[in-house]
Amino acid sequence: MQLRIERRMVPHIPWGLIISVLAVCGLGIWNLASASRPPHSPVWGSQTLYLGVSMLAVLVVCLVDYRWIQRMAVPIYVGNIVLLIALRFFGHTAKGAESWFVIGPFRMQPAEFVKIGVVLMLAKVYHDDFQPNEPSYSLTRLWKPVLVVLVPFTLVLVQPDLGTALMIGLSSLTVILFGKVRWYLVATLVAGVLAAGIVIWNDYIRDVPEPRPTIVRHYLKKHQSQRISGWLDPEADLRGSGYHAAQSKIAVGSGGVSGKGWREGTQTGLRFLPEQHTDFIFSVWAEEHGFVMCLVLLVLYGAIFIFGLGVGFNARDRFGAFVAVGVVAMLFWQVFENIGMVIGLLPVTGITLPLMSYGGSSLLSVMLCIGLLVNISMRRHMF
Repeated sequence: MQLRIERRMVPHIPWGLIISVLAVCGLGIWNLASASRPPHSPVWGSQTLYLGVSMLAVLVVCLVDYRWIQRMAVPIYVGNIVLLIALRFFGHTAKGAESWFVIGPFRMQPAEFVKIGVVLMLAKVYHDDFQPNEPSYSLTRLWKPVLVVLVPFTLVLVQPDLGTALMIGLSSLTVILFGKVRWYLVATLVAGVLAAGIVIWNDYIRDVPEPRPTIVRHYLKKHQSQRISGWLDPEADLRGSGYHAAQSKIAVGSGGVSGKGWREGTQTGLRFLPEQHTDFIFSVWAEEHGFVMCLVLLVLYGAIFIFGLGVGFNARDRFGAFVAVGVVAMLFWQVFENIGMVIGLLPVTGITLPLMSYGGSSLLSVMLCIGLLVNISMRRHMF
C-alpha cells in the first residue's frame, strides 16, 4: 500500500463536491451553536473537533489507491459484522437500542460504519461477478448481493435500530437496481411495495373493532408501532407518539419565509423540540432561517448528489462506479428520510441529517464516504 497524490491527479479533484460538503458542514456547526445554546452543552465545539478528525481521515482515504480498498473490502465487511455481533455482549443500551460502544468519554456507533462496509462489499461483488454476455441479473445470480445485505441488515434490525436498517436496505436496493436486474424482479419489487401498503392499511387504517386482526403490527416494538400510527394520524396522541412530529412541524411552519433569526427560535430555545441537535436538527434550521435558506440547504445537498453521481459515471472501473452510486444512494435516502420525518411526510425513525446533525460516528462515516468519492475521481485516468 502506497500513500501518495500525484500531480496528474490534481486536475481531477472534484472541487464542486468538496466545496458543497464543507459548506453544509459549516452551516451545520453554525446551526448546532443555536441548537445547543446555554445552559445546555455547547456540542458545536465537539462537532468542530469531529470535523477536524474527519477531514484528516478523508485525506488518508484520498492518499490510498482505491484498488487497495477494493482488495480490503472483504476484511472491512467482516470486521463490521464482528463489531455488530460484539454489541450483543459489550454494547451500551441507549434510547432502547443496543447500538453503542462506550469507552470512557468516547462513544462509537458501529452501524454508521457498517453502511460503508456494505457499499464496498456490494461494489466488489458486482465488479468481480461481471459477465459481459449476461448484463442483467436473474434471481439465481442475486444470491451474493442479497446475502451481503441481509446479514448486517438483520443484525442492525435486532438492536433494534429500524432507521439504520432501513437506510442499509434502501441504499443497497438502489445499488442492486443500478446493477441491472430482470424485469420480473422489478415487477416483484413493485408488488412488494403495494403489499406493504396493504399491510399498513390493514394494521393501522382499516376501520374494524379492536382488537383488530393484524399481519405484522404485533411483531414490532411498541414505540415502533406508535411511530407508524402517529405518522398516519398525527392528531391522535399529541402528548405521546405524535409529540415529536407535532413539535417539529410547529417549528418548521413558524419559520415562515425568512425565519426568526439565529438563536431566536422559540421551539428551539424553550426545548420543545426533541433531539433538536441530532434527529430534528432540520427543524431548528427551518425555524430560525426560514423557507429560503431551507432551499439553499437542499440545493447544497443536491449538488453533493450530482457531483457524486458524476464521479460514478466517470469512474475507471465497475468497482469505483458502484461505490460512488452506493455512497450517493446512502446519503440521498438519509436526507430524504430525515427531512421527510421532520415535516410529517414520513414516520419518525431516528435518522440523523448527514453533515448537519451532531455526532462523531455519523460525521466520520459520511466524510469517509466523501473521501472515497474524491479518491475515485482523482484516479479515474490512472490505470
